[in-house]
Amino acid sequence: MALPSVSRRQFSKALAASVAYSLIPHRVLGANEKVNVACIGIGAQGANDAKEIGKSSLTNVVALCDVALGSAYTSEICAKYPEAKQYKDFRKLFDEMGKDIDAALIAVPDHTHFPISMLAMSQGKHIYVEKPLAHTFQEVELMMAAERKYGVACQMGNQGHSGPNYFQFKAWTEAGIIKDVTRVDAYMNASRRWHKWTFDAYPTDETCPDTLDWDLWLATAPDHPYSKYLAPGNWRSWFDFGNGAFGDWGPHILDTIHQFLELGLPTEVEAVYRDGAKQFIFPLASTIRFHFPERGEKPPVDITWYDGVKNRPPRPPELEAERKIEDCGKIIYSKELVFKGTSHGSPLRIIPEAKMKELGDKLPKTRGKNSSHMGNFLLACKGEEQTRSPFAVAGPLTQVFLLGVLAQRFGGKLLFDPKTKQITNHEIANQLLVGPPPRKGWEEFYKL
Repeated sequence: MALPSVSRRQFSKALAASVAYSLIPHRVLGANEKVNVACIGIGAQGANDAKEIGKSSLTNVVALCDVALGSAYTSEICAKYPEAKQYKDFRKLFDEMGKDIDAALIAVPDHTHFPISMLAMSQGKHIYVEKPLAHTFQEVELMMAAERKYGVACQMGNQGHSGPNYFQFKAWTEAGIIKDVTRVDAYMNASRRWHKWTFDAYPTDETCPDTLDWDLWLATAPDHPYSKYLAPGNWRSWFDFGNGAFGDWGPHILDTIHQFLELGLPTEVEAVYRDGAKQFIFPLASTIRFHFPERGEKPPVDITWYDGVKNRPPRPPELEAERKIEDCGKIIYSKELVFKGTSHGSPLRIIPEAKMKELGDKLPKTRGKNSSHMGNFLLACKGEEQTRSPFAVAGPLTQVFLLGVLAQRFGGKLLFDPKTKQITNHEIANQLLVGPPPRKGWEEFYKL
């Protein structure tokens, strides 16, 4: 594989520019004023998000944007919000409606999160961005800096981060129930789109639908011809566009572990196992181990990620024989207790069940009504709450996944320096923290 034509100097200059800022205030909404929202990406998960945000009494959906506008893929949301102005190009949307928009809901493929987010934040718009936050380590770094620079409310769309697991994990950590964690096994063992594929190169010779603007779909990413194996939906399978099962499910499985154990960034990331490794698409299965050093009095933690249908974690001896391990979840091993959970907002259980019953009243109760993840974002837009998954929290979490993706791609062990934020033993992987330079005409978003 050829080295990407990008230098560490380019990365450093971009980062230096991103942090040399003065705060640009955004418009403060009145108590009874609704949040004017632009929905960018309105198919698949974007459609779900657009429907959810439209249910709120706090919002007006004033604009819709999608590169496949006019297709069956976008027709449901266009019909649902007939008065909203429609755009294919997010740049034109912000040019024409910038003064009429308070917030943007961004639910597009991973590789286009970055340019849309940066433009929106630079115009003082609050943003809700689907997970994972971005496609490269550098993009996340710049997005975190922009969040600080522009002073807007930002939320990553790992919806479980506003669910019962969030409040339980927080309370149990503060009460000392979850402490001295040394090991986590996390897993996603459902079948993925690419598991049946046999590609050794990108597909070619397909006709792009008239309703799809392929140049806009590519955005900053490397130039590839249109293929139904890229859009819609299949982009997650390819290293150039997506982040595989890990980027898709990791934000729903490891989010509270990462935040409340204060893990930060790892020092080692190792591909322990790869089945069916290819140059362009994700493996059929992989086992990736992360080593996080001690943090103050907290001991070192090893997190092992398992994906692939048959690549399952070892069964914990504490789990009762009649209980199964689901297709996705986590097992948390501390020096005294073992915790088992699934995904999104589902709360943890202590195993064996008898141990949880024994602790009984010692376990903090977390009953109470809290805002939903989308509701939390909208209230933050109005200055009434703080987002629970701001980029300051979601950014380092996403960077953990992106380091894991590099291990999936290259195999072996990567040594990472959290202070310099560089991979010290693999030149190509280190340069891919930045990624290839953006396509011509898309450079501006790295300078905002």
